[in-house]
Amino acid sequence: MKTKYIIYTLLALLVAFLIYNKFFSKHAKERDAITGGAGGGGAKGGKDAKGGKGGRANPPVSVVLMVVKDTAVSNQIDITGTIDANEKVSLISQTAGNITGIYFTEGTKVSKGQLLVKVYNQDQQAALQQINAQMVLARDINNRNKILLEKEAVSKEEYETSLSSLNAMKAQADVIRAQISRTEIRAPFSGTIGLRNVSPGGYLSPSTPIATIVNIDPAKVTFSVPERYLPIIGKGSKVKFTIESSQKEFAATVYAIEPSLDATSRTITVRAKAPNPGNQLTAGSFAKINLTLDQIPKTIMVPTECVIPDLKSSKVYLYKNGIAVAQNVKTDLRTDTKIQIVDGLKQGDSLVVSGLIQIRPKSPLKVLKVIQ
Repeated sequence: MKTKYIIYTLLALLVAFLIYNKFFSKHAKERDAITGGAGGGGAKGGKDAKGGKGGRANPPVSVVLMVVKDTAVSNQIDITGTIDANEKVSLISQTAGNITGIYFTEGTKVSKGQLLVKVYNQDQQAALQQINAQMVLARDINNRNKILLEKEAVSKEEYETSLSSLNAMKAQADVIRAQISRTEIRAPFSGTIGLRNVSPGGYLSPSTPIATIVNIDPAKVTFSVPERYLPIIGKGSKVKFTIESSQKEFAATVYAIEPSLDATSRTITVRAKAPNPGNQLTAGSFAKINLTLDQIPKTIMVPTECVIPDLKSSKVYLYKNGIAVAQNVKTDLRTDTKIQIVDGLKQGDSLVVSGLIQIRPKSPLKVLKVIQ
């Protein structure tokens, strides 16, 4: 019996709590204040909420306005390119043999024609000395025969034989000199030489890479431009770009354009040159390119957040006589922070630029600031 009374008591307390929570709690009082109570009072309260004599009007939304005006804007696109060396070559030998000397320091500048590596060539040098000695004798014989021919002491055939022998020795000497020159690897152009892959005394073959020479001043910037911009860009067009390793903005000038489009991407490859006296640009790095295509001298640009996209069009809110008025607009060019309005706005309009989430058509507005 005792357990039964306890259960009845708990049920009674639960019912009392539910009744209190529904009709007498703070939440219930707030609900009644909003709805005007039950029955006919609710209908009256609903009428007042819409602006009747007994209701409260919606508070104005605090906003910032911008006065619309014409401005000049540059039509620009941001693309990614690659920085290439002006000249770059991997040094190899034209002949095989043991390395007798290395005459460069890794990572330093070298001049065009500078001797970098030398391969064993003592046998060619000895052969050249031998042929040079033979040429001295052959030249003397030929000169003597020439004098004797003038005195008709020898036949013309004998003279021509000595001349032919001399010329053959000269040609043989030229061949040996060419062989010797192949044993000397020289810089094909001025630039910076990289890390070497050979050592003195090692065997060098024509397939062995010695080092790489790079000329990065000026640097080449290669990038692709969509087909639609092809009529605008040309030789002499200016390009601005940045790189990851520097905050400096670099400039380049277009000097060559690929004559055909890429069939897959429908883009055309463009190459520009950028001065690089301090070697801040490195071959192989990426360039963030800002390409100015043309300039619009007079148009309306507004902050991107002002424009509200819709299913069929876009709209903005204007401030007129203290309330918000929706205005459909037509957009075109976009930048990082602004968007071009080509239809729907005119100079002098008061454009709402803040508080747009709380605004509805004909919402009352409170102006905090006006941006000219």
